[in-house]
Amino acid sequence: MQVSRDIEVNATPAAVWAYITNIKEASSWISGIKSIEVLEEAKGPSIVGLKWQETREFMGKDATEVMWITDATEPKFYQTRAESHGSIYVSRMEVEEQGSGSRLTMSFDGQPVTFTAKLLWALTGWMAKKALYKTIDQDLQDIKKAAEG
Repeated sequence: MQVSRDIEVNATPAAVWAYITNIKEASSWISGIKSIEVLEEAKGPSIVGLKWQETREFMGKDATEVMWITDATEPKFYQTRAESHGSIYVSRMEVEEQGSGSRLTMSFDGQPVTFTAKLLWALTGWMAKKALYKTIDQDLQDIKKAAEG
């Protein structure tokens, strides 16, 4: 399942980057995140390697995932990975300069790996995709509000 959404932000790419990479404090401005616990700090000047546990409400239930940053180029993008429930999840946050502001794009790719996950995705994937659009749109709105604020 692949989903990609974007939003225009009236803030510089550097300002947007500062918000989207401040994982430790993200629950302060992203309304859907209930808590974040950093498990491993990034090594070196890059954010690659940062690993955290994030709890948020998804489809009416608390969902806790361990995520880590696998790739990043400051101040353009970072990519995360999570593995749970028999699936691999890869998400990407990308910032592009647009006029005097920025375009922030969030994409998500979920791939079931186990037989059970493939079966569940076949039966309920359409509901999850609908909920995912709503979640990503809200996250983008929250980041926009914070960065512009």
